[in-house]
Amino acid sequence: MEQSEFLEKNIFVDLENLNNDDVDVHRFSEADFKIVLERVAYFGIGVYTIETWEQNKMHTTAAHTDFKKKATDPRWYNKAYLTFKTSQAELTYSATYKVSNKLLER
Repeated sequence: MEQSEFLEKNIFVDLENLNNDDVDVHRFSEADFKIVLERVAYFGIGVYTIETWEQNKMHTTAAHTDFKKKATDPRWYNKAYLTFKTSQAELTYSATYKVSNKLLER
């Protein structure tokens, strides 16, 4: 199984992708992205970056290296999400992920 297939079947299922431009980049509402982060934490998937978008334009980016945490540490991406969420309303969210080979081989 490939990473994109794993994400579609296990992480993005039943969530609305708000990105109509790029098939490979999934962008979610604030509520849906919270679900994405919960599912990512459950599977132990790495989150390298989180991007926020405002009216289809990139707004802010955060990376696990900014927080000096491993990509699989939920503390960094939950803190970044909370910071973005409280700083401005009506943002949409996307991220870059790394699914381990162990998960892909299941």
